[in-house]
Amino acid sequence: MELAYYSDYAVRLVNTEEPARGKDSLTSVETVRELFGAGSSAARRATDADVTRFRSVRTRLRAVFEAADSGDETLAVDLLNSLLLEFPVSPQISGHDYRDEDGRPLWHMHLADHPSNATAGYAAIAAMGLAFHLTEYGVDRLGLCEARPCRNAYLDTSTNRSRRYCSDRCATRANVAAYRARKRLEADRSDSTGLADDSAQRTTASGER
Repeated sequence: MELAYYSDYAVRLVNTEEPARGKDSLTSVETVRELFGAGSSAARRATDADVTRFRSVRTRLRAVFEAADSGDETLAVDLLNSLLLEFPVSPQISGHDYRDEDGRPLWHMHLADHPSNATAGYAAIAAMGLAFHLTEYGVDRLGLCEARPCRNAYLDTSTNRSRRYCSDRCATRANVAAYRARKRLEADRSDSTGLADDSAQRTTASGER
């Protein structure tokens, strides 16, 4: 498992809130546990107190995406570094239960944490994963959806760095809105041209008399 995989932890947490819509799904300890994923032993450490702590970390992670999205590369890195310092992890080699054809473990790097609470564990993994993604692919690969008012976070893994939306749904909605806007503009221009032609004809007719 590549360490950049853990960057999804950051995206999942950031997207529990839609500020422009006034929506926040991070309202209970059950939601906190769901963020860890099914079968996670770390999720069992979560308590009601982690709801507030998770929200605080979410705000800081969103700030990283906002800085990256605005092109402020240095600020994005500084904000992420502050999270890494506050929530350290211990990398270790892991094989889990997977075996290759020779019966040997498929070794890979794994992030082991020994936090005092569930928030610290999740924040450490999310920050480290985002850091690996940033250094591997570039700051410009961290984005916020352009389909307003969505603004969900996403990680651009396209080959030509062309991603602009968090999902196909938002991309479709934005394209439809752009199409309708073009049609309205064309209609307005047509109406304006028609009015101008009518005015010119009236002026010509008046002059002939």
